[in-house]
Amino acid sequence: MTFQPVLPLSGFTGWTFLKRTMDRQQAVQQASPVMQRDEAYFRDRIGRIQTAEQLVADKRLLRISLTAFGLEADVNSRAFIQKILEGGTLKEGSLANRLADKQYQKFSAAFGFGDFSVPRTRLSTFADEILAQFRARSFETAVGAQNNSYRLALNAERELPAIAGRQISETAKWYTVLGNAPLREVMQAALGLPKSFAAIDLDQQVSVMRARAEAAFGAPTGSQFTDPARMEALIRRFHIRTEIGEQQSASGPAAIALTHQRR
Repeated sequence: MTFQPVLPLSGFTGWTFLKRTMDRQQAVQQASPVMQRDEAYFRDRIGRIQTAEQLVADKRLLRISLTAFGLEADVNSRAFIQKILEGGTLKEGSLANRLADKQYQKFSAAFGFGDFSVPRTRLSTFADEILAQFRARSFETAVGAQNNSYRLALNAERELPAIAGRQISETAKWYTVLGNAPLREVMQAALGLPKSFAAIDLDQQVSVMRARAEAAFGAPTGSQFTDPARMEALIRRFHIRTEIGEQQSASGPAAIALTHQRR
């Protein structure tokens, strides 16, 4: 039986419930027979995988590996994934480095097939590293099947502080956020920016986001989101603004027409 998280409420209230019960709910998912079998299979076989070709040939190993990086939709794109893995990340022009979605870069770097003579799959800690990410992503996917806003928020809680803490310029941090589609969606919603915002000049997008962030959180920097309080404020704004948007959509032309019909 597929795990289904308990999400009895919606909006920010529902998010608060999810956060309060998340440890227990994650434990239930991880104890499920499906998860236990996947983890046992991964632990038993991943240490014997020495090439990208071997990994993509085992669809179950590939699915678990891709899920750990939020890339499970590519499980049937074996040639594409093999090329990403074999190209590595140490060469500037590699496929993983050229792709806008930096999850591919993280995925390729984690396995090390294209970067080292001995891949990271041979490390004694590798299975634990990937499975920890697999559990987290699997839970997010299950949550997203019921409420995608919660999945986006869980992803932002993990990804944004990591970007904020990187030793790169503040401008580069904002560009990284804009290049990450799920993070962009959370940030745009929290800052009250429309979806059409993505169509304007990229430098202008960064300028607007910095100004909006300073007005909302007190600083124009991406680094501020290493602070748990600022991160919590961002997620709260995201949920509240998303809920307002959903209510406005529900009371749009169709609802107005229905009201006139009732009169």
